[in-house]
Amino acid sequence: MELLPRSPGEFGSARYWDRFFRQRGKRPFEWYGAFPELCPVLHKYVRPRDKVLVVGCGNSELSEQMYDVGMCEDIVNIDISDAVIRQMQERSGSKRPKMSYLLMDMLQMDFPDAHFQVVLDKGTLDALLTDEEEATLAKVDQMFAEISRVLQVGGRYLCVSLAQAHVLKKAVEYFSQEGWVVRVHQVASSGDKQQFVLPVFVYVMTKFRKISGSAPQILEICPEEQDKPMRMESVERLVAAVKDRQHYALLCSQLSKTPCKEQVSLDLCDKESGKPRYTLHVVDSPSVKPSRDNHFAIFIIPQGRETEWLFGTEEGRRQLATSAGFGRLVTVALHREQHYEGMAGIQVELSGKVMELAPPGLPARQQVPFLSVGGDIGVRTVRHRDTSALSGEYVVEDVKGDGTCYFRRLIFLCNRNVVQSEARLLSPTALPGQKKRRKEKKKPSSSEPPAAIDRSYLCCEHHKAMVAGLCLLGGPDPLPALLAVLVVGLGGGSLPLFIHDYFSQARVAVVEIDPSMLEVATRWFGFSQGDRMQVHISDGLDYVAKLAAEGIFLQNIYDAIMFDVDSKDLTVGMSCPPPAFVEKPFLQKVKTILKPEGVFVLNLVCRDARLKESVLATLREVFPLLYTRRIEGEVNEILFCQPSPEGRQDPTELGARARALEGALRQPGRPWDSSYVLADMLQAVRIL
Repeated sequence: MELLPRSPGEFGSARYWDRFFRQRGKRPFEWYGAFPELCPVLHKYVRPRDKVLVVGCGNSELSEQMYDVGMCEDIVNIDISDAVIRQMQERSGSKRPKMSYLLMDMLQMDFPDAHFQVVLDKGTLDALLTDEEEATLAKVDQMFAEISRVLQVGGRYLCVSLAQAHVLKKAVEYFSQEGWVVRVHQVASSGDKQQFVLPVFVYVMTKFRKISGSAPQILEICPEEQDKPMRMESVERLVAAVKDRQHYALLCSQLSKTPCKEQVSLDLCDKESGKPRYTLHVVDSPSVKPSRDNHFAIFIIPQGRETEWLFGTEEGRRQLATSAGFGRLVTVALHREQHYEGMAGIQVELSGKVMELAPPGLPARQQVPFLSVGGDIGVRTVRHRDTSALSGEYVVEDVKGDGTCYFRRLIFLCNRNVVQSEARLLSPTALPGQKKRRKEKKKPSSSEPPAAIDRSYLCCEHHKAMVAGLCLLGGPDPLPALLAVLVVGLGGGSLPLFIHDYFSQARVAVVEIDPSMLEVATRWFGFSQGDRMQVHISDGLDYVAKLAAEGIFLQNIYDAIMFDVDSKDLTVGMSCPPPAFVEKPFLQKVKTILKPEGVFVLNLVCRDARLKESVLATLREVFPLLYTRRIEGEVNEILFCQPSPEGRQDPTELGARARALEGALRQPGRPWDSSYVLADMLQAVRIL
């Protein structure tokens, strides 16, 4: 039996609906939204004494159910189909004496002005607004005008809809421009995802007298899990918020039916502020053999550790899921702007929501475990927050790592999952030159990070590799008597500080374009200037170009030049360095100010394979000798460039120089990170 129209326009035809209801018979037809689901919303806006108009009633049971539960009785139902009106009059007649069914076109209603307190529409607007043709939009405007006419001031137009973007936008724009208050409710799902995937919404448009002039629009959304509405600043933002919820419903439906081949990422936002509160990644492990107890688990990432390889990369999360032994693992990252009431509070908050992401085949009433590292949610203390004209908003925060170690980090919030700079903090008992007291009056809190910076520790693996590259410097002595180093990019200052402290004869010049970063490094990362350490606030491009142009007497002045500078342009597939730093004319200027036996060290972070090959080809054109060192588990690749092919060293010779240099750097009374072995840093170096 063919019940669908030949074209969308037939949805507005009385002839089509007569044929539809005759062929369907007396079985009630509900487009979507069962009464138990709609009831909580309807109860808020329909009072027992209200006079209610239902437009396009069809043979839905909604009016009858509202009448039977005592929600209201004075209900007038209209429809353009004579067949369905006669059917409903027969079905409901004597049972519900105060309710009536009338044959009437909602575009031309016979009711007087301000006759109803409520107009209820269940799917009628969706059926009418099938396209955005001029004739269709004119009918919708006529429908809205008639609804507005028959509603009293303070009355409510309740529209049950699937909220297609063009339908929602049209309704919200029309009534908000008329000065009405617009609120969109998401209807709580019955849980039967097989029956209907898309969420159902109720637009609640409350009529107010139109005020002359420009009155502020009041636009709100009420998600299904909360009663308190969220204010939206524009029609576009409201439509986008509804679209987010539709995408989420489709995603949950997909995840409940089939395993996901690729990792799925989504944000859960705070109810009050609308800002992201949790970032979830859904990871399926096909290699895990399913049993009753290993279908599904939730892993809470401790605060501050979301940037680690195991939690912050697809490969790391895949390894985590496999080692945890669950078919589906949802990792949960916590946001720094939010407050959390411990693991138990997070579990209560997330339990209902994460179950919507459960895998197919999860046994009924299966208890889903919440996992973490060490059983707690970690420690994150924001020490400083500010905005730089060049780098944007940034934070300095202390986080707890494995065991009792704390780390201080600089994060640019435009790229919040990347640690810009990091330093290990010294525990109070490890402060240099501090004697132990016989009796401590007060033990420091285990959750309170220490404040002193451990200058002997390089947190970043790429910094360790960059320092190890100094082994490539020529000369008989592993530790040069004099060493001139140029570092472009200050960050927290860990790299130039380490070179300054351990190479006692080194003179370090640092170029940093952002003056805010010098303040951050000095105040929060223990950085300081002196006779052997000078910072120049300048664009690295300009600084190098100026040195190269100052004549032959200033040429070949640096033993080592190091670039560790990030790109502010996130649209380029290379986040370090900015593209201008690896263009051939500029690289030739770098070569000009580098000694013939010197080394140019570049931190390259490039996800675009073709762009990376182009960068390497340009470097080879300028520097005859090029070594590379990949950083395991990261995108970083450290490039060691030398201006003369005569400085080439085989791996055995390079390892011997590394061991000799490390021996020279390890001095009695000077702390050294035992895990930092220069020779290991250079084992994976290869010549390009």
